[in-house]
Amino acid sequence: MKKEEKSVEKLKGISVKKSENFSQWYTEIIEKCELADIRYNVKGFLVFQPWSVLSMEKMYDYYEKALQRKGHKPYWYPTVIPEKNFKIEGEHVKGFTPEVFWVTEAGNDKFDEKLALRPTSETAFYQMWSLWIRSYKDLPFKTYQRANIFRYETKATRPFLRSREFYWLEAHDAHATKEDAMKQVNEDMQTTKEVLHDIFGLPFIFFERPAWDKFPGADRTFAADVLNPDGRVVQQPSTHLLSQEFAKGFNVKFKDKDEKEKYAWITCYGPAISRIFASVIIVHGDDKGLRFPWKIAPVQVMIVPIRNDDQITKKAEELKNIIQEFASVEIDNTEKSAGEKFNYWEMKGIPVRIDLGPRDIENKKLTIFRRDTNKKEIIDEKNILDYLKKTSIEIDKNLIKEADKLFDSKIKEAKNKDEIKKIIESGAIARVNFCSVDKSGEKCAGIIEKEIGAQVRGIKLEKEKATGKCAICGKPAKEVVYIARQY
Repeated sequence: MKKEEKSVEKLKGISVKKSENFSQWYTEIIEKCELADIRYNVKGFLVFQPWSVLSMEKMYDYYEKALQRKGHKPYWYPTVIPEKNFKIEGEHVKGFTPEVFWVTEAGNDKFDEKLALRPTSETAFYQMWSLWIRSYKDLPFKTYQRANIFRYETKATRPFLRSREFYWLEAHDAHATKEDAMKQVNEDMQTTKEVLHDIFGLPFIFFERPAWDKFPGADRTFAADVLNPDGRVVQQPSTHLLSQEFAKGFNVKFKDKDEKEKYAWITCYGPAISRIFASVIIVHGDDKGLRFPWKIAPVQVMIVPIRNDDQITKKAEELKNIIQEFASVEIDNTEKSAGEKFNYWEMKGIPVRIDLGPRDIENKKLTIFRRDTNKKEIIDEKNILDYLKKTSIEIDKNLIKEADKLFDSKIKEAKNKDEIKKIIESGAIARVNFCSVDKSGEKCAGIIEKEIGAQVRGIKLEKEKATGKCAICGKPAKEVVYIARQY
C-alpha cells in the first residue's frame, strides 16, 4: 500500500491514554489514523478519508443486506424537500425547523417556496406513498434509502459524533394495523442487535424513551444507547411508531378487506452509519490506536516485509494472492523501517499483520501479529487460510466479549439523588426507581438535568418491576429508568 510520507509527529502514535484523556485520545485517533480531515472550509462539514470510508462501506453493506433480507426495498429520494411538506405534521416541523438548511435560490432566480436539505425524510417518503398505496394487499410496504442528511447543529461539532452532514440509512414502513407496526418496531430492534452488536461489536441498551423525549411526531420512540469511556452515552439507531397524523396529513390510506378506507400505521428506523463508526472507534480502540472487528476492518490483513528485497517481495505477492481468496489484504512496500511499519499498522487497527523476513521464508513459517490480543504467533505457511478462517471468528468474539464486560460493569444501582450523582460522576449509568416516564415524570427529569447534568434515557424493553419510592420526588415508583449523561 503506497502511503504519503508521514510527519515525525504523526509517526509517534497516540500520545495520551484513552482512560486519562478521552477527548484528546479521540482527536488524535481521527487525525493520526487518517479517518477524517476537519480542515474543509465550511464549519461542521468534514472530508471522510479512505480508512473510514472503506470500513463504513462494509458497515453499509451488512446493514443493507439485513434490511433487504427482511423485505425492505431500496429507494433513492431527492435531497430537497418542499417547505410545505414539513408543515403538514405540526410536531415534526416544530422539532426540525431549527436544524434545517434552506435552499432559497438558484442562479439568478429566487424560489417561491423554500426547499429544505433533508434533515430526515418522513415528509418526502409519505408524499409519494399516497400515490402508491391503495389496498391492504400493498401492505406491509417496507422501504429504505441510503442517504446523506443535513442538520444545522449549533453545538460544538466532533468528527463522526456530531456534525452538520452525516451518512445514514433510514427505513420507512407502512402497516395495516398498530399491532403490525409494533411488530416492525421489534424487528428493527432485533436488526440493531444482529448488526450493531453481533457484527460491529457494540454493546448497548435499547430504551423506550420517556414521553418528553420522543421523536417529533412519534407516538412511541425506542433507541439504542452506547457508552463512551467518559461516561456519556451516544444514541445510535432509533425506531419510532409514528402518530397517525403523518398518514392523515399525507393521505396515506388503503382499502381494507372490509372494503373500508383506513389510514396506515407508519414506522421509521434510522441507523446513522457515520455515527455508529464513531462508536466502533471509541468502544474498541485502545492506547495504541484503532482496533477493528474483522468483518468491518478497512483492510483485514497487512503483509509487512522486514526488508525490501526480491525474495521477500516475491513471497509477499504469493501470500497476497492466496489470502485474497478469503480476506482483504495489502502489502506495505514503503521505505519505512520495520519498527515504524509495525507501530503504524497497530495504530491503524489492522486485525492481522504478517511480518515476513528471510528466516520465515527459509523455514516456511509465518510470524503473525493479532491486534485483538496484541500478541505474536508463528504458524506453518501452508496453514494460512485455515488459520485466518479460524482467527477471524476469534477476533470478533474477543472484541465483543471485552466490550460487553466493560459495558455491563458500568451499570450501577442508585437509591437517591446523591447516589445518582456519584454514579454519573464516576462515568457510569445509574439504574433508578422512578415515578413515571409519562408527562407527570418530566419535573423529576428536569431536576436530574439541572442538578446532576444527566438525562433519563428511558426504560428497558423487558419490563422491570419498580419497588419503593421515586429516587427524586419520593412518590411511589412505577418504573425502573436508566440515567446517564448524553453526548
